[in-house]
Amino acid sequence: MFTELIAAAHAVAKPLDLTNGGQAASVGAALLGSDRQIYTGVCIDMACGIGFCAEASAMAEMLKRHATRIEAAVAVNAQGQVLSPCGRCREMMLQLDPANAATRVALPGGRELSLAQLMPHHWLQDA
Repeated sequence: MFTELIAAAHAVAKPLDLTNGGQAASVGAALLGSDRQIYTGVCIDMACGIGFCAEASAMAEMLKRHATRIEAAVAVNAQGQVLSPCGRCREMMLQLDPANAATRVALPGGRELSLAQLMPHHWLQDA
């Protein structure tokens, strides 16, 4: 499962220099939806902290098709190295759909954990 997702994320992780020192697509993400579709996204990093992560971009792609359930998630840099999702992206995935607690997340070193394992004692689940 992750081999295909890593390839899809790496295919879009093609850094593009923007004006004023910004950069886009230095990280690519791929999410496998419960509909078995692969949704991809890229990050945008601009001056003054403006931008967003590749995972957020991929989630927006899902939402365009009214999909919210993520079976598996991966992010990679331009060299194809797997990156751990940041806390903001983990939180966004959980808030997108509480069932995403079961999402399998690829981590560096060939490891994988569920989103629930990465977000223990989440405020929505402990309430």
